[in-house]
Amino acid sequence: MTGFSKNGFAFTAAISAGCILLVLGAGGALGQAASKTTAAPVAKPAAQKTAEPVTSSGDIGLLDVQWKTLLQPTVKNDWIYYNGDYSGRRYSALNEINAANVSHLGAKWIFRVPGNPTTMEVTPVVVNGIMFVTAQNDVYALDAKTGKELWHHGRAISQGLIDDASSHHNRGVAILGTRIYMETDDAHLLCLDARSGALIWQILYATGNKNYGATSAPMIVKDKVLVGTSGGDDGVRGFLAAYDTRTGKEAWRFWTIPAPGEFGSESWPGDMWQHGGGTTWMPGTYDPKLNTLYWGIGNPCPDFDGSVRPGDDLYTSSLVALDADTGKLKWYFQFSPHNLYDYDAVQTPILIDAKFKGQPRKLVVTANRNGFLYILDRINGKFLFAKKFIMSENWAKGIDENGRPISNNLIPDEKGVKVCPGYGGGTNWYSPTYSPSTNMFYFRSLEACTIFTAKTEPFEEGREYYSTGTRGAPLSGDENSESWINAFSLDKLDFAWRDKQIGGGGSAGVMSMAGGLIAFGAGDQFEIDDAHTGKPLWSFGLSQQVHSSPMSYGINGKQYLAVAAGDTVYAFAL
Repeated sequence: MTGFSKNGFAFTAAISAGCILLVLGAGGALGQAASKTTAAPVAKPAAQKTAEPVTSSGDIGLLDVQWKTLLQPTVKNDWIYYNGDYSGRRYSALNEINAANVSHLGAKWIFRVPGNPTTMEVTPVVVNGIMFVTAQNDVYALDAKTGKELWHHGRAISQGLIDDASSHHNRGVAILGTRIYMETDDAHLLCLDARSGALIWQILYATGNKNYGATSAPMIVKDKVLVGTSGGDDGVRGFLAAYDTRTGKEAWRFWTIPAPGEFGSESWPGDMWQHGGGTTWMPGTYDPKLNTLYWGIGNPCPDFDGSVRPGDDLYTSSLVALDADTGKLKWYFQFSPHNLYDYDAVQTPILIDAKFKGQPRKLVVTANRNGFLYILDRINGKFLFAKKFIMSENWAKGIDENGRPISNNLIPDEKGVKVCPGYGGGTNWYSPTYSPSTNMFYFRSLEACTIFTAKTEPFEEGREYYSTGTRGAPLSGDENSESWINAFSLDKLDFAWRDKQIGGGGSAGVMSMAGGLIAFGAGDQFEIDDAHTGKPLWSFGLSQQVHSSPMSYGINGKQYLAVAAGDTVYAFAL
């Protein structure tokens, strides 16, 4: 791929499957005002709406997403939530693209975000042929067929933020009715008109500690929008909060660190409960039949010094199941009690109805940052199964019959201790996927080790709260870490295949398709493999590193794939 820019527009020549394509990405300067919207002409709503989904591109004036639409059991034309649907499967039921024709896949358009934003980690949302993309505090509405910008809402990045929030990452929007919702880097929730980008209301939802930030995509459940925060390494108190989608009024708040006297508070002496971490910095999943939210909780704080937070440190490094109407805790499962290695549990909990050891079960499956894959009963949180996927793992001897790790008691100190998996975890926030076509769970893993050091330090606003730090460690004599794509079979309860990624893989998630394929970023490549065998079938050079998770959508019978890399969104089709 080669490119040049002129007069605010970016032109890129893409060569794929023997074809040369000229694609146009919109450019221009970002506004400096706190909040600014620019828009192309918007069509007025028709007097009567068709009962069938509008699949032609550009019909933004007809956009009106009903709650029942968000409950779609399968993902086809519309990718209407960060994970595609509420189950978190990231599985597209479209099958136009398959192993027989994937070699003919080519780039159809690109959209380059102006202003040199930080590396994008967004998953686009597509409804009725309209794509919504975020970068920093900006959101763009695009024609999903052509990449043409329909409107842009700009908001200046926030100054004085620390750690993750200071990178201004934004992973996407949520949509309901004619409104879209977005979190900002400084933990504001914005409600915008989806047809024009105009600001309807905004609220600041994290107060009392200036170390709060936000990096996630919101989630809609019924008439509420759910938001979380970042700052779990910086001494904040984590929570998940729900707001009325119409008014912005708070409906409920679940605190992930118990207050004094509450169950689990014995881990948090003095005022440590106010600085215990446990943030909710990635979206969760939802079972509408059980009316239950499943949300991964971040690591405890301070990260590496456990002496000031004795015990299990609830509810950090856990999966919590909450009543969607009230936010009340139904059950929790803690993957890494008294976590000393930054092993948060925000990895997507995928909801799967499948047989487990011959019996039909409602399962939740997740690959955890601590290097183990878990299967739980999602009705009651009962531990069913665990499987190690990091071969160098040394922090635990294994998992006991109740799902609790058998620790090797590698305690960070001033000298340092080598722990595997390392600081980046055995896996991380980048998305896994489940394909009902293969009954396999796919995810990226990272084989690496880190030297962890610790020394007790006081909490201070405006500073990180790791106490103290990490440094790299060689892996089996090799300084280079290893990235893998893994396919775990729920039929065999073992790996069907594992594919080592040459050249690394970064923070790039995986998605699966009914055509028997999986797609993911591999360094600066967008790659598609055979879902049954892991055999590489197609790749495309993007010239920028992929730190996001791909998605798929359909327009007028044609299947598209899209992925963000660097400052650019790329769309592909046959």
